[in-house]
Amino acid sequence: MFALPRSLEEAVTLLSRGGAMVMSGGTDIYPAHVGRVIARDVVCLGRVAEMRTIAELGTQIRIGGAVTWSEIARAELPQSLDALKQAARGVGSIQIQNRGTVAGNLCNASPAADGVPPLLMLDAQVEIASSRGLRTMALAEFITGYRQTRLASDEVLSAIIVPRRGGRSAFTKLGARHSLVISILMAAAYVEMAGDGSIAACGVAIGAASPVAMRLPELERDLLGLPAGRRPSTRVRDDHFAGLSPISDVRASAAYRMEAARIVTGEVLDCAAGFGAA
Repeated sequence: MFALPRSLEEAVTLLSRGGAMVMSGGTDIYPAHVGRVIARDVVCLGRVAEMRTIAELGTQIRIGGAVTWSEIARAELPQSLDALKQAARGVGSIQIQNRGTVAGNLCNASPAADGVPPLLMLDAQVEIASSRGLRTMALAEFITGYRQTRLASDEVLSAIIVPRRGGRSAFTKLGARHSLVISILMAAAYVEMAGDGSIAACGVAIGAASPVAMRLPELERDLLGLPAGRRPSTRVRDDHFAGLSPISDVRASAAYRMEAARIVTGEVLDCAAGFGAA
């Protein structure tokens, strides 16, 4: 069976029967099944109306689970989500951006998932739907390990909920080329200024340097109160990255990733604080 439900209720009803695979854009499912028959039923979410929209709901922004990267890149969003838009423009090719979804990127739970750091640093939550109803949890709790999440087999990531904030953000990733590449390392930063120009709030997250993307809470704390005119990169120290556990693979060594993390983090922080491009 290949099902194209038109509503979230229809989708979760189909999944409640058990055994079906959830598909949104299909850009992660297809590579995983090259040369193999998909033996399971498939429930495709691409036409679920409730999951196709981006809405501002007071102090929150709701990104539907079937919203594509291209739609994110074109959307009018607060500057705090500039990092997510930058990530959207660098995901795969234009064809991938037109089909792939942010929610699918989170559910695939790759350490190199471009969508995770820009959302993690903003304390995003995920909305999860099933025939039992809706539940929400922090993105930081949703991804539990390498390609592992708290999503049950009969559940759908129906939306991403992001707090609306007044600061700016930036994102960058290292790779062998600009696009069509798996990230060697990613960094996302958010900076909000007080009335006197000092840093009032911030968030920093690193991807592809641990099994799960990580916030850098010690660095975030050390940046609070940084006076106007001072580059945030001047506060970045080696010990801020002690919690990372990068691996060596065909793309880069662990030592390179650790060294790059400090440099790239300083660059995105300076960019988010208004000191130039990352």
